[in-house]
Amino acid sequence: MAQNVNSYTINGTNIVIKVGDYVRIRTDDPKIPTSVAQVESLDVERQMVRIRWYYLPEETKQGRRTFHGIKEVLLSNHYDVRSIHTIQGKCVVYSLENYMNLKPIGADDYFCRFEYNCVEKCVVDGFVDVECDCEMPYNPDLFMVQCDGCMCRFHPSCKGMKDKDAMGLTKFLCSKKCSDDDAKCSDDDAKCSDDDAK
Repeated sequence: MAQNVNSYTINGTNIVIKVGDYVRIRTDDPKIPTSVAQVESLDVERQMVRIRWYYLPEETKQGRRTFHGIKEVLLSNHYDVRSIHTIQGKCVVYSLENYMNLKPIGADDYFCRFEYNCVEKCVVDGFVDVECDCEMPYNPDLFMVQCDGCMCRFHPSCKGMKDKDAMGLTKFLCSKKCSDDDAKCSDDDAKCSDDDAK
């Protein structure tokens, strides 16, 4: 029976792949046996699929940085045509905000907040919020403590604490500026810091 050109059922399963789906693709790289991609088009007759790759941070020229989450991928401008049989299954790529709301996070759940230009070998400029005194983008895998005054988040180590100590706090103020009387930092202050308080 001929398959619908808009969908493909993975052999031996009831998993139906459609255009627009996020999929896990078997690769030829033993270091990264599975990669994430989005289906652009299906040619079931020729048994081929056109995909747009998502890169892992370690696949980029810049490499994996401390702010990259374990399940983070970067949308690339790398399009490819592969055998339809390299599709191993479905996955989902969320925005960071939606990923943080997942409970629990599954094995096939990923998030993306950056685009990667594989020709120029650079991350495409885009606005990303930074956190803490270290001014690094948020990593959902690292514990952070939130200031009860300014509501900014901080890595405990950047405030001279251990994670377990920060987890036990019932109240946390990041600096002398953030007091009970001043629940919010002034508009001039992008973020409270110990340096400002000295």
